[in-house]
Amino acid sequence: MDFHIDLALAFGILGNFISFMVYLAPTPTFYRIWKGKSTQGFQCLPYLVALFSSMLWLYYGLIKTNATFLITINAFGCVVEIIYIIIYTIYATKNARILTLKIFAVMNVASSVLIVLVIQFALHGSLKVTVLGWLCTTFSICVFAAPLTIVAKVIKTKSVEFMPFNLSLFLSISAVIWFSYGLFLKDICIALPNVLGFVLGLFQMILYLIYRNKATAPREEFELEQTMTNVVILSPMGILMSSPSPLRERVSKQNTNGVEEMNRNVEVVVNSCEVISSPLFDKVKKGKEGAEDKNKKKKGVGSSA
Repeated sequence: MDFHIDLALAFGILGNFISFMVYLAPTPTFYRIWKGKSTQGFQCLPYLVALFSSMLWLYYGLIKTNATFLITINAFGCVVEIIYIIIYTIYATKNARILTLKIFAVMNVASSVLIVLVIQFALHGSLKVTVLGWLCTTFSICVFAAPLTIVAKVIKTKSVEFMPFNLSLFLSISAVIWFSYGLFLKDICIALPNVLGFVLGLFQMILYLIYRNKATAPREEFELEQTMTNVVILSPMGILMSSPSPLRERVSKQNTNGVEEMNRNVEVVVNSCEVISSPLFDKVKKGKEGAEDKNKKKKGVGSSA
């Protein structure tokens, strides 16, 4: 029994350390937002979902015994995510700010209040922990299912540019640690979502090894840029964060170069047209001037007669 407790303690510390780093990972992104005073096309939804996930797991840790590590990391996560959301709201456009506040009001405030009221007053005894635990598990599984669209795009386009190997490796390691914590804590609600997290992370690494040297067609890259404006990164506790897609930046650069090339081509065509039309214009002009001279001479002869 003591051996299981010691292992749960060890994996809880490791899980806290990894999740701590994950929560701080978007810091450079928000530094760019603060420095540039613009959200630069980033979306706030991943941070709103991350906050909601942290709130759920924090509440679960509070009503469950022996879940200190859930409380510490998710309390830290709530604070960090709120700071991120505040920074985003300050520098977002009017429409983005309104949308962010609406989602925050519905998901993070109204839904959280409703869950707390139901758990506290409609349920009793151990049923509170059971229902809330399965609610957290269901939400985490849904969060883990989100990258399946990215996996589908990788298979379709044979490009892993927006699915870095290091992130997939990190996802797998993190899932193993949190699974072990839940296993030794004998909490299936913590362990179960991380089975899916590990399988997904392992599958992503296999796809990376298969498609890492494959080229992507420009048309497909542009299609991806339209549909994948952000890369979503997950941790086993339901943490999400958003980072700029390198694919988007590269395609945008290509598009910019294309526009510049087109402008240069137009310039060449215009200059060529001027060069070609100038001799013709000169010839017409000379012909017109010659006709005018002849008319003047005729008029001069007629007047002298």
